[in-house]
Amino acid sequence: MKDLRVRALAATAFAALLGAAVTGHAYAADNAPDISGIYWATEYHAKIQPVGGGDLPFTPAGKATYEKNMAGLKDGSIADNARHLCVPDGLPRVLATPYPFEIVQAPPGQVTIIYELNHQVRMVAMDKPMPSKDDLEIFPFYNGHSVGHYEGDTLVVQSAGFKDNPITFVDATGAPHADEMTTVERIRKTSPTELEDVITIHDPLNYTRDWQARFAYKLRNDVRIEDYVCGEPHRDISGVAGVRRP
Repeated sequence: MKDLRVRALAATAFAALLGAAVTGHAYAADNAPDISGIYWATEYHAKIQPVGGGDLPFTPAGKATYEKNMAGLKDGSIADNARHLCVPDGLPRVLATPYPFEIVQAPPGQVTIIYELNHQVRMVAMDKPMPSKDDLEIFPFYNGHSVGHYEGDTLVVQSAGFKDNPITFVDATGAPHADEMTTVERIRKTSPTELEDVITIHDPLNYTRDWQARFAYKLRNDVRIEDYVCGEPHRDISGVAGVRRP
């Protein structure tokens, strides 16, 4: 049974955050920074790396769930559906992808992010309000519902309404998240050929405080997004530091 008090606090906090973020920040598409292109990480970590280092700030409940997930993934009693069934990874795990992805600043009023891994597609509705709490609960997405706006050279993306069944993880080691988790990403180019995505995680059920992770990518318009099918050979990603090949 869900902890209604935690859900209410999470919803209130995110509503306040979202309201502060979107008020006064409408940014005309003609003035939007150009972040379109195909990007590819040069480094992969199975275990998420919080900004500032150290361990994730688990609550007692979060730590217990993490330990249960790690044990279950090891003995096979818990399935990593993102790898066995090709379901979407969920946030923030999808940001750690060792495969290329493409950002398309289209169609009008939307930014579309296409991940080669599991052929995931994220639609970011620009300068729109987050769907209602009822809609988020009735129609959850693996990667959540996302709305965004530009702040100068930065695309700010808020996401909420995450699936918790089948289970998805914060990272490949089984770090947990609640379906009431909310996230804020700040995506920007740090050079003409480099992109960063700094994500803030708000999940008071599993973590004692908000925390951040940073992901960096190289612009790779020399490659194209390829097919990805579970059980079939995939692109060679051995050039990405940290990838372990079977």
